[in-house]
Amino acid sequence: MSYSANVQTGAPLGVGAIVSESFSILMRHFVSVILLALIPTLIGYVLSGLLTGWEVALGLSQPVYDGFGSVIPTILSTIIQMVAYGISTALLVQMAYDAKLSRPLKLGQYVNPAMSAAVPIAILSIASGIMIAFGFIALIIPGLWIYAVFSMMPAAVVIEKVGFGGLGRSAALTKEYRWPILGATFLILIINVLIGLVTGFIVGLVLVALGDGMATIVVAVLLFSVISSIGTGLGSIAVALIYARLREIKEGTSVRDIAAVFD
Repeated sequence: MSYSANVQTGAPLGVGAIVSESFSILMRHFVSVILLALIPTLIGYVLSGLLTGWEVALGLSQPVYDGFGSVIPTILSTIIQMVAYGISTALLVQMAYDAKLSRPLKLGQYVNPAMSAAVPIAILSIASGIMIAFGFIALIIPGLWIYAVFSMMPAAVVIEKVGFGGLGRSAALTKEYRWPILGATFLILIINVLIGLVTGFIVGLVLVALGDGMATIVVAVLLFSVISSIGTGLGSIAVALIYARLREIKEGTSVRDIAAVFD
């Protein structure tokens, strides 16, 4: 696959506009965003909880390892969470373009492309995650830089169907725009942290009121899934918009052209 030369060399990414529009799309289509992200996220939490225990799956405690066999559930849980993330992201990226173009949302039609992209996104997310982790071990800046390099991988896999070439495609698209991408990511992170603090406080009050028991576990899994869905939704929308802006700058491709691949 070949791509045209830059058509807006040096054009700004527009971090403020992207973050603002991402939040606007999330708020305007809040229920749809939650619906798209919730089912994969919920299934991921349930399967992880059965493998590692509910408190570990929900991040309320750390896993205890007493041999190689005890590591396997954590590895399987990580893979499950990555697949859930891949499906959620693939669904939300498609929705973001319909929302940006003010077109009717076609939730059912997002499923097949999302399922096709889920496995490559999951595997590439694990691969890039390992590289990012090594970058953070070395120094914080290299880890952030590596994240920016590969941040457009989910959108590239879903939109362009590049499969396991997603990391390379992301690296090419993000070249010369990695610092602005980190700026947008940081702002999105701040918004997610604020949302998480408020909802986490509410979840804590609910769980204390319920006490111990299976009902508490069910409510906790549901609430944590909803919170995760909000964060995944906002982040995925931002990725979709950044990807579209990079395609516009570098290749002259409009959002309408990008969305047309699903028509």
